[in-house]
Amino acid sequence: MAVDTHDLKARLLETDHEFRELAAQHHELDERLHELSSRHFLTEPEQLEEVQMKKQKLRLKDRMEERMRRYQV
Repeated sequence: MAVDTHDLKARLLETDHEFRELAAQHHELDERLHELSSRHFLTEPEQLEEVQMKKQKLRLKDRMEERMRRYQV
């Protein structure tokens, strides 16, 4: 039987230090992106930062999903 994704994520947040670090970094990027998206205008450096953060956030999500796949049956 496959493990529920939500339950697995909650368990990994409690027990897996690397997963917890990845999730924390992902959350920090999400907060910064939300801050940038609330602005009416972004400077050129902010636009570049936004693009780089979106890519980093996707890389973190991929790494988190990879760790979750290792634990799924």
